[in-house]
Amino acid sequence: MVDATHPFAARMSANAVAACRMTDTPLVVFTRPPWTPQDGDRWIEVPTMDEAVEALGPKRKTVFLTQGRLQLAAFARAPQHRYVVRAIDRPAEIAPLAECKLILARGPFALDDELALMRSERVETLVTKSSGGRATYPKIEAARMLGIDVVIVRRPKPPEAERLYDLDAATAWIAAHRGAP
Repeated sequence: MVDATHPFAARMSANAVAACRMTDTPLVVFTRPPWTPQDGDRWIEVPTMDEAVEALGPKRKTVFLTQGRLQLAAFARAPQHRYVVRAIDRPAEIAPLAECKLILARGPFALDDELALMRSERVETLVTKSSGGRATYPKIEAARMLGIDVVIVRRPKPPEAERLYDLDAATAWIAAHRGAP
């Protein structure tokens, strides 16, 4: 079995692990490599979204939320901030955010566009998940270039399985574990 779910799809990955154990099926995780801090990054790494809210602190600031449409309600606990929320679909949990601008958009995002957005909205802090991948990485690059703090939620503990980040390696793994025809 190849678990190619989102790096934050912990429940689905746990189900895959359980199913593979029950059926004695080999499992590999094929995922994007996590982002790693570079020189100039101003990351505050936290394990949960609740801790991301706490990391924003009490002082009012403009916060760019790109962590997905789920778990937005947690930020209602910090109503002093102005939020710029970017999501693919309208989040159900957006109403509790007192001061909020919603941007509906789907990546990939270009660096120049991320720079322009962060400048025009006067973003002071970016909140995101450490999802990895190139499609949304320009926000990380833009934050670095503009000296913006990034509150980044760490990935959940990965399943107990080999992790591959390369399609050729995943294809080779499949070939090596395929049963006889």
